[in-house]
Amino acid sequence: MTTSGPVPLVSQVQRKPLTYTPSPWGDFFLEHIPCTPSQFLSMKERAQSKKEQVRQIVLETVATSNLIQKMELVDTMQRIGLDYHYKKEINDLLCSVYDDKDGGSDNLYITSLRFYLLRKHGYGVSSGVFEKFRDEQGNISSDDVSCLLMLYDAAHLRTRGEDILDNIITFNKSHLQSLLLLENLGPEQQDEVQCTLETPRFRRVSRVEARRYISVYEKKTTRDATILEFAKLDYNILQAIYCDELKELTAWWKDFQSRIDLCFTRDRMVELHFWMLGVLFEPYHSYPRQMMTKFYIIMTLIDDLYDNYSTTEESDIFTTAMERWDEEITEQLPTYIKALFINIRNTTNKIEEELRHKKNKHAELFKKLVIDMAKNYHAEVKWRDEHFIPTNVEEHLQISLPSRGCMHMTNLGFISLGDVTTKEDVEWALTFPKIIRGVCIVGRVGNDIVSHEREQASQHVVSTVQTCMNQYETTVEEANKKLKVIIEEAWMDIVEECLEHKRPMALLEIAVNVA
Repeated sequence: MTTSGPVPLVSQVQRKPLTYTPSPWGDFFLEHIPCTPSQFLSMKERAQSKKEQVRQIVLETVATSNLIQKMELVDTMQRIGLDYHYKKEINDLLCSVYDDKDGGSDNLYITSLRFYLLRKHGYGVSSGVFEKFRDEQGNISSDDVSCLLMLYDAAHLRTRGEDILDNIITFNKSHLQSLLLLENLGPEQQDEVQCTLETPRFRRVSRVEARRYISVYEKKTTRDATILEFAKLDYNILQAIYCDELKELTAWWKDFQSRIDLCFTRDRMVELHFWMLGVLFEPYHSYPRQMMTKFYIIMTLIDDLYDNYSTTEESDIFTTAMERWDEEITEQLPTYIKALFINIRNTTNKIEEELRHKKNKHAELFKKLVIDMAKNYHAEVKWRDEHFIPTNVEEHLQISLPSRGCMHMTNLGFISLGDVTTKEDVEWALTFPKIIRGVCIVGRVGNDIVSHEREQASQHVVSTVQTCMNQYETTVEEANKKLKVIIEEAWMDIVEECLEHKRPMALLEIAVNVA
C-alpha cells in the first residue's frame, strides 16, 4: 500500500507533555475595569496639577545649598516612582551634588547617600570617600539603622577590586542580620532591614519598589503631602494603563491559542508582561511592553516545544524553517508544529510592520532576534542529546548565556527608544559586551538556581548548578553559594560599565533594569 504527499517524520511518537499549572488569570483582564473613563480623566487632571506643584518643589530644592535636602529628595522621588517626570531637573540637581566635593564628607550617612546616588547615575566617585570612617579593626559601620542601611546599599554599587566596599557588605550584612535576631527594631525598621537584605536598593524593580515605598513614605512624619498624593495618582494611572495593555494582550493570546494546540507549553502571558514592566515601566512605552511580551511568549513556545514535545528531528526542521523563514520546509512536520511556525511568522512579520509604521529604523531587528533565539534553543537540544557536560561553570556560561535571552531583551529595549539608539548601539549589544554579559550571567545563573529542581524532573540540558556540583564535588546548597558569588561579580561588571560611559546612560539603564 502506498501513500502520497509528505509524511510526518514520527507519526507514531507518543507525546507526553509536562503538566503545567494553568494560568490563574484566564480571561480576567478582558472584563476587568480598574476605573471608568471619566474616573481616569479625573485622575489625569488631578495628577497634572500635582505634577507641576511637585516640579516647583524640585526646582526650589535645586536652588538651595542644602546638600542633604537635595539628595533625600532625589532618593524619595526615585523610590516613590516619580523621578521619570523630572529627568532634567534631577540631572541638574545631581550635577550640583557632584560638584559639591566636600559637602557632608564627615557624615557617614550623607557620604553613603551621595556615593549611592552618583554611582547609580554613572558619576565616577571614588570608594576612597569611606576610608576616613574605618575603625581600629578596619571596619565601617554605624549604630544608626538608617545610616547602616544606606551604607549597605551604597556598597553594592561596587566594582571589582574595591576591597573597602566588599568589607562593608560582609561586615554589615552580619550586623543587619543580628539586628533582626535581637528583635529590638520597630516594625517599619524591621521591614526595611529585611527588604534590604533580600534585595539591595539598586537592584529592585522600580514599580514594585514604588508600590512598597508609597506605603512606607505615608507613615513618615517628614512626608510631603503633595508628593505623596501625586505618587498615588501616578501609580493608579499607570496601573490602569497596564490593565488596558493586558486586555489587548489577552485578546491577542486567545486568538493565537485558538489556531494551535498548545498543550505542551506554559501559559504565562500576564507574568511575562509583568517582567517587561521591570524593563520599561513608563506610560509612553506601552507599545514596547506589548511587543516585548509577545516576543517572550514566542520564545516560551519554542523553548517548551524543543524541551518537552518535539523530537530532535522535528526541532532540526523547525529551526531550519525559522532560519530561512520558509513555510515550505515545515511540510514534513506534524500539523500543530507547522501551525506554530506559521503563527510565529505572522506575529513577527506584523510586529516588524508596526515598527516600520512607527518610523522605527531598527524594525528588522525584531525578526533577527526571534530567529537567533530559536537557534540558541536548538543548540541546547544538540547539547542535551549529545549528553555534553561542561568541565566547569565558565565553559558552561560561554555557551549557555545566549539562550537566556537577556541580550535580546536589552536590545528590544534599545530599539524601543527609537532615534536615541543608533545602529552602532544595536551592533554593540549583539557582541555581548561586559555589561550585557553581566546581565546574562545574572539571568542565567539566577534562573538555574530557582529552576534546578523542576528541570531535573525531565530530560534537560545540564544546568550551571549541576556543572558547579560536578566541578567542585559539592552539594546543591554549596554550589548555589558559589554561583551567587558569580552573580555578585556580574553585578560589579554591570556597575563598572555604567561608570565607563561607553554608551548613553539611557541605554545602560535598560540593561540594568533587565538584570
